[in-house]
Amino acid sequence: MKTLSERALAYLREGPRPPLDIVRDVLGLPRANRAVAERLTTAFLGADPRFSFDVDGLWSLVPEPAWRGVALDEVRWAVVDVETTGLSPRRGDRVTEIAVVHVDGPRVAVAFASLVNPERAIPWRIVTLTGITEDMVRGAPCFAAVADAVLAALAGRVFVAHHARFDWRFVSAEVERARELALRMPRACTVRLARHLVPELERRSLDSLMQFFGIESDARHRAAGDAVVTARALQRLLARARERGIRTWEELEGLAR
Repeated sequence: MKTLSERALAYLREGPRPPLDIVRDVLGLPRANRAVAERLTTAFLGADPRFSFDVDGLWSLVPEPAWRGVALDEVRWAVVDVETTGLSPRRGDRVTEIAVVHVDGPRVAVAFASLVNPERAIPWRIVTLTGITEDMVRGAPCFAAVADAVLAALAGRVFVAHHARFDWRFVSAEVERARELALRMPRACTVRLARHLVPELERRSLDSLMQFFGIESDARHRAAGDAVVTARALQRLLARARERGIRTWEELEGLAR
């Protein structure tokens, strides 16, 4: 069953609508007056960056940025890390923790972080690696309950992760399962970037980048801790890219392709 936000997304893809229309067609409240409609739409759309309210009194979708030619200094990054029950969502493995960290120039901030109930057992070898036990996730929300918050944290940004294919596969699978939505956004991998921008490093593991760039963390193998480390590594890699004359997202994407 789709959430209100997901229904509003589908509805507003047809174009901007006033609060009365949204309350009638999305919430199913045909008798609501204008004041009630404005309060209701503000309550469930106002905090979601995927929606905007304009001076004409209409709600609409925030357009995804056109990435071609965008200067690196203007790119907004969403650095993602997931902890999981295993290596393959196709084989039934699920997310046990997710964090999204925003990087905007020099600023690094955790936008979203939560344990996730994977609705399946966590193998002991994974517990020993991450420290996330079944007791810890038993009372945590399932991914469907946090999907809207995750999507809001990703909206309008470049998806970044260390070994990005791994995190992208899991996040995409969870979003599709929870919302029947195909996740689409530009992506960057700090492993691939390091391969080109730090050629003197023999290994490009996160620990290797931490040591090389002097990044410290006491929360390795937890989603928020690893996402913050990756975000700091991304900042160092972007500085190296600028030193090489790379000025736009398109040029950086081509480098790491």
